[in-house]
Amino acid sequence: MTTAPHADLPGLPAWDTTVVAPSLVLAPGPVPVSIYADDIWSLAPLIANPSVSRPVLDWARFPGKARQQAQLAAWMMINTPLPASVLAGHPAWRSRLGPHGIHDTVLRWRRFALWLGGQGRAGLDEVTDDVLVDWAGHLARQPGAGRSAVTKDLIAVTRWWAFDASGPAPSRMAMPPWHRMGVDDFLPATAVAGRGENSIEPISPATMGPLLIWALRVVDDFADDIVAAWTQSRRLAETAAHIPSTPASKARLKTYLRDLIDRGQPVPSRHNAAHRHALANIYIAAQARCSPSQVNGLLAVEPWQHLLEYVRTNPGPCPVSVPITGLIGGEPWTEFIDFTETRQLMRHLGTACFIVLSYLTGMRPGEVLGLQAGCCPDPVSGRHLIYGRVFKTASDEDGNHHSAGQLREVPWVAIPPVVRAIRLLETIAPDGGLLFDAAAHAFKNTPTASTASIGYEGLRRRVESFAAWASELAVRLGRGHEGVPADPHGAIGLARFRRTLAWHIARRPGGLVALAVQYGHLRTAISGGYASRGRDGIHQLLDIETARAAADTLTTLHDDLNRGVGISGPAARRAIHAAAQAPTFAGSIRTHRQARDILGNPALTVYDNPQSLLMCVYNRDRALCHRLDADDTPRLDRCRPSCANVARTDHHGAQLLQYSQALETQAASEAVPGPLADRLARRAAQLRALADRHEHDRIHAREPTS
Repeated sequence: MTTAPHADLPGLPAWDTTVVAPSLVLAPGPVPVSIYADDIWSLAPLIANPSVSRPVLDWARFPGKARQQAQLAAWMMINTPLPASVLAGHPAWRSRLGPHGIHDTVLRWRRFALWLGGQGRAGLDEVTDDVLVDWAGHLARQPGAGRSAVTKDLIAVTRWWAFDASGPAPSRMAMPPWHRMGVDDFLPATAVAGRGENSIEPISPATMGPLLIWALRVVDDFADDIVAAWTQSRRLAETAAHIPSTPASKARLKTYLRDLIDRGQPVPSRHNAAHRHALANIYIAAQARCSPSQVNGLLAVEPWQHLLEYVRTNPGPCPVSVPITGLIGGEPWTEFIDFTETRQLMRHLGTACFIVLSYLTGMRPGEVLGLQAGCCPDPVSGRHLIYGRVFKTASDEDGNHHSAGQLREVPWVAIPPVVRAIRLLETIAPDGGLLFDAAAHAFKNTPTASTASIGYEGLRRRVESFAAWASELAVRLGRGHEGVPADPHGAIGLARFRRTLAWHIARRPGGLVALAVQYGHLRTAISGGYASRGRDGIHQLLDIETARAAADTLTTLHDDLNRGVGISGPAARRAIHAAAQAPTFAGSIRTHRQARDILGNPALTVYDNPQSLLMCVYNRDRALCHRLDADDTPRLDRCRPSCANVARTDHHGAQLLQYSQALETQAASEAVPGPLADRLARRAAQLRALADRHEHDRIHAREPTS
């Protein structure tokens, strides 16, 4: 079988034919346009997503004849869709790959071409059925080979065959047998556990709590100081740059330095590349009203050649003259802001805004990085909404990935800290440009225009740097306990914020995120905003984390009952029955379908609610948390002690007594007003009555629950 050449294609491309046809260029700004004769082809013209990398095709490592065949097939793949005859029977295939898919496919072609060369075959014209079967077997025998990776390699070869056969110079390579017979018979026998979004570990609460607290402090409390210091530092630098070098300015510099040295005062300094103190020449020039070049030039003449030695033993700060208004615990967060720190502080400010946006909205990193100035207009009434683009699921009318993304049908809900972060970013971003514009966030003296956002890797480093800076600041302020500890699962990264948000929503019912940052409001906003959305929304993450929370609760209950812990309440026997099934699904919840199966099983919907000192064995027909409607999930912030879904273990009973004793102690204090003491005493009596009822009604599992 062969495929028909594309009728609308010219013959073989000339040496100066552009790699990407002008009609396919998506990039919003000027990008390099490669020609066919180039050794490196840039795929940047195909990319409109500002947050992704710009891959290139490097032909240097392709062997001779295979290189020519691969270049022609790649040119076809870039400029034409996959022939319809190849797509038949493969509904999941796309007629066009995105630029990163093209790059990955060509890399797989290169592995195939190098293997062919090792087999003594020069190009595709020597590829027979037997050669292709040998290639599939070679892939399947590689150590750690997984079915997914091998499938991608085989499909890549199929695309090479298809574009070669439909191009202007077909090699008559044999059709891959897996395209005709199906791929299963050519894959490894066992699958290797894959990695996907659902395998991403949430950031531990011990790390996420302090990280979010410091991000919010920077956004809410420190931002005005940092921006003012940055503005002042740029003003000083601009002033110094325009002071001419004259004998009078040189005399002012000498007078300024002599005065400091004669009084034994430190000289303004900065750390150089060798981490040693050097003259802060721009700051000194602005203070002495001289040219920065005169500061460095002074070191070459007598008697100033030993000035650096004095600076290294007497390094001084470079305070910017802006008042500090941000407070922590009623005290200024810093004595002053140093001229040499302003650029890094602005980077920390941008990073703090990213953390707040990522964690408190549930956006993917690329969606945050794709936001533009003006994306969150002030509403006439109601909540702020964020209008942005989605990239991961964006596709055109043919189902192919759309690099420019698509405007999200339902905007994100923005709570006040998010709005504040966006407003700060709008002061940094160019008019109408990206909030995380790469050039703007470099914070150079003369920023250049850019059409790309900060790269993923650069932003990952900034997040880690922000966490380290926050920890250092906590120690300096005597608040070492508020540092950001290392996460047990490694680097914080970018994608883990979205996973962590789902974890907190599912496992902190009606509670607080990072010390009461409007968590109840956030939970309502997220649930209402995402529940009705299509596939691949954050609601799927919520389902998975909610199912995992239920599984953890059942596993703990299963272990407690086996150790003889008692249980009481109208739902006690249903809880015992549910705990018996815990070992069958513990640790197995990885996909949305598995989560929905568990959440849809009324025998397994058991939720611990430590704030209400009870366990909810949810049955919507008996639930008191939903008065006007019946929902598939409980409202754990509305638990009622008289509900028929309540169960309590001995642990809850002990906590009831502990809280009642604490309330009784407060009620007995002479410092508490009488009416308040009465209320505390009544609440303590209620809790003690619940504890007594548990002790009286508690039962044990009649037999082991496993």
